[in-house]
Amino acid sequence: MAQLPLVCWFQECNKDSVPLVGGKNASLGELINAGIRVPPGYAITTEAYRRFIGDGGLDGKIKEALEGLNHEDSAALDQASDYIRGLIESCPIAVDLEDHIAEYYRRLSKICGLPATPVAVRSSATAEDLPGASFAGQQETFLWIRGVESVLEHVRKCFSSLFTARAIAYRIKMGFAQEEVALSVGIQKMANAFTAGVMFTLNPGNGDRSMIVIDSNFGFGESVVSGEVTPDNFRVDKVSMEILERTISKKEVYYTLEPAEHCSRKLTLPKERQMAQSTIDKDVLELARMGKVIEQHYGCPQDIEWAVDKDMPKTGNVFILQSRPETVWSCKDQDKTPTQGPKKTAMDHILSNLMMGKKLS
Repeated sequence: MAQLPLVCWFQECNKDSVPLVGGKNASLGELINAGIRVPPGYAITTEAYRRFIGDGGLDGKIKEALEGLNHEDSAALDQASDYIRGLIESCPIAVDLEDHIAEYYRRLSKICGLPATPVAVRSSATAEDLPGASFAGQQETFLWIRGVESVLEHVRKCFSSLFTARAIAYRIKMGFAQEEVALSVGIQKMANAFTAGVMFTLNPGNGDRSMIVIDSNFGFGESVVSGEVTPDNFRVDKVSMEILERTISKKEVYYTLEPAEHCSRKLTLPKERQMAQSTIDKDVLELARMGKVIEQHYGCPQDIEWAVDKDMPKTGNVFILQSRPETVWSCKDQDKTPTQGPKKTAMDHILSNLMMGKKLS
């Protein structure tokens, strides 16, 4: 039987890789293999997590600390969580595993052309979205991490976040054995966004699936997602791939990197940039193309977060950060009788697939 990898690139993962790399990392690999550009990165696998726990002799101590806990006893849960997380975060990583993680980080920095490239260190659990249970959001993510030592430190923090009081209580309540859930960690280049925003592969105002709608602002996407600005708005025809309408708004604030603290900082946009178009037409059309591919891959309209990364070459700096099914109009459509009749001609069939999205195997 082939030995499972300790570390692997996102592009080596797909939807079937959840047991090895968790839900988040598997989803990123699925997007890459569908031809979508996402910020580069790699996964520290669940095999590495289990190796770390075993090498450190932590299995028995964790099991003993969790013995007989009640999911409603918050004081006992907090005490057990603090003890287990302390064990994990103080445990050294074996030299061979440390070398694997460090070598992939060096290669990632070389790919990005940026020494000690800033990364997101993201937990990716194997049981984030199961029928009747959702573990999403229970583990931790750390942003703008630089350097091998800091990456290794935050990998241990991600491992330990599998044992927050909330996560322990939820597993007890739902009847999941604590040892059944393992953790992978994603190490992904931070998108140092010149401009960013959201994209829907339908019109979110009226559900028109022949349209792609893109909102954008300068800097990170926080200002768009939080509603702090009225973003620039672009409407692209999904069939002809033409920008039918562009609305350039007055954008007074944006988020960018604070170099000293390595964190996001809100700034006021200079007056001369407030009415400038934040995303050029070429990038708008590239985003629309990607949106169509994602929708066709998953077979349903998508709600997508994206960024244009100023650290990367201009020929490949438009990235998809996250894609999830659009829920508002998709749920309404389930209760409606289809308005389209059978396709009578080849052109009818082509146009329908272009507008509706076709599930690909």
